[in-house]
Amino acid sequence: MKARVAVLISGAGTNMAALLYAAKAADCPYELVLVASNDPDAPGLAIAEAEGLATWSLSHKGLDRDAFDALVDAQLRAAKADFVALAGYMRILSDDFVGRWAGRMVNIHPSLLPLYKGLNTHRQAIDAGDRFGGCSVHIVTPGVDDGPVLAQTAVAIVAGDTVDSLSARVRIAEHQLYPPTLAAFVSRERNPDYLLGRVRDLAMALPEADEVSSHGMPCFGIVKGKKFAYFTQDHHGDGKTALLVKISGADEQAALIEMDEARYYRPAYFGDGWVGIRLDLGDTDWDAIGEWLRKSWLAVAPKKLAGLMGVADEF
Repeated sequence: MKARVAVLISGAGTNMAALLYAAKAADCPYELVLVASNDPDAPGLAIAEAEGLATWSLSHKGLDRDAFDALVDAQLRAAKADFVALAGYMRILSDDFVGRWAGRMVNIHPSLLPLYKGLNTHRQAIDAGDRFGGCSVHIVTPGVDDGPVLAQTAVAIVAGDTVDSLSARVRIAEHQLYPPTLAAFVSRERNPDYLLGRVRDLAMALPEADEVSSHGMPCFGIVKGKKFAYFTQDHHGDGKTALLVKISGADEQAALIEMDEARYYRPAYFGDGWVGIRLDLGDTDWDAIGEWLRKSWLAVAPKKLAGLMGVADEF
């Protein structure tokens, strides 16, 4: 299934169009399901409509930020969007809106972040005597243009460049950069390297954790102690990317599988004391994975070490 992406625009919508045309490729991992704007006269809306996309628009004038963003959020959810791509959306978003789409909203900005956040980026780059301008795609966080950068393209500033001439070249770079970056972003929850990185960060944050390879799999344990988690990728040809953690036994294993048989499974060769949790379904709850790792760590940790961790509950 392709990821469902809603795009927010305020003007010509050229970056939206770049995303739209890239999405027509059969192997593109996303599809556009809505183009929305805070300007009913935004030219990009006509492009989207001509291409058969659903559109929505409403002027933000006369509405406070939270109220307007709540209306936008309702449209995104009605369209069943999985992700939001900002493409020339000239609105500062409310913290509540950003929180609702945390980790699922990206923006393209015409500078090499962290340089020149906000407006007038090309003028600032030229006036500073920079050799390069450029563009960045970043995850949206409450700070303006302040989220983690996913990808950048540098664009040389040549002698005699004006704001208009530099802007035109940067726009070409934006159209090249945004579609593949969005494609990688929406696919990462199924990318084994990304999934292993997330698991590793959580597992290695536990006291005295270490990582080794066991049975051809990355494995996490307590230094000079027992193993509490395995990361599997197509282990024995099962086609799954998953985390294996310790549980109390067969009853808990059976209950988990009955509750969600698409996510939980009995891992081959590990017996009743372990459960497999699939990570490649595209909707992993990483807070829950962190808790599973913590409980599995507690199951093998010496009491003295568990006590030092300040954990009173038992597995």
